[in-house]
Amino acid sequence: MMTPHDVPASMFIDRLAKYLMENVDEVQPLPWAPFAKTGSHVEKQPQNSAWWYTRSASIMRKVYVHGPIGLENLRSDYGGRKNRGSKPNRAAKSGGSNIRKALKQLEAAGLIQITRPQGRIMTPKGRKLSQEVAGDLAKELYKAVPELKKYQGE
Repeated sequence: MMTPHDVPASMFIDRLAKYLMENVDEVQPLPWAPFAKTGSHVEKQPQNSAWWYTRSASIMRKVYVHGPIGLENLRSDYGGRKNRGSKPNRAAKSGGSNIRKALKQLEAAGLIQITRPQGRIMTPKGRKLSQEVAGDLAKELYKAVPELKKYQGE
């Protein structure tokens, strides 16, 4: 059984974002999403029109890999360097609203759940979806690069 640990993260997130866009009705960009920055450390809003699905898929992968995980850890993960002009750059956390709303949508879809006080964890439904997406991606990778089969572990 393949997990998100076993496939490249960027490919997994792209595939999961596409799945969320097409099949999960609860995950939808909010009306303010096209105009919002993702944090105080960025200068413009995301240029990708489907950034909400990509961020939701990335959050879902982080909950799978690092869970239980809370909002503040996710804000730190998605943060970056804030340009302060002539002063030295400093670390800045990402904005919390878009992460919080994406977490709420994933909870409404039944893919993650909250456990107090630890944070969010995957539900069996979310774990199954992640493993299915990773398995499909691994099969395609094995067809494209047969040498990867030796890392399969079977």
